Amino acid sequence: MKAARAPRWAVSFADLCLLLLGFFILLQAQNGRTDGLAAGLRSAFGTAAAAGEVARDLRFAAAGLFERDEAVLTAAAAERLRVIGTEARTKGRRVRIVSEGQGGGNARLDRWELAAARTAAIARGIRAGGLDEQAIAIAIPAISGPAPAGQAITVRIEGAR
Repeated sequence: MKAARAPRWAVSFADLCLLLLGFFILLQAQNGRTDGLAAGLRSAFGTAAAAGEVARDLRFAAAGLFERDEAVLTAAAAERLRVIGTEARTKGRRVRIVSEGQGGGNARLDRWELAAARTAAIARGIRAGGLDEQAIAIAIPAISGPAPAGQAITVRIEGAR
């Protein structure tokens, strides 16, 4: 007596399910940093970045950009951000601002409000360079585990709009 054979499509379906599961695990492991995931997948498959796609990360300690315990940019920081915005506008780039961690608070703002206000101030500083606000994205990812000391802000200049 012959044993019953599974239909041929069942193997393909199982392969598809495992591939999707692996992909979603990769997405979850990236913790909202999809740019890193895309670059890693391109690298794994041996392909270069898409034509015209150039990304550059600028990382700042928030304490060095703002007046002490405030969301007011120093004059030097405001000028530097304006130059970044002008460069992004002239080259047709997008800017992504990622804020991680929190600074101290003050009498007006608690730690979360201060971190959010500082992130928005950086976006306004970049927009002062003439970059359209539609080309600016702000991200404040969830922190898992112990929060980093202080607030760090990454300004990522991405490929063409």
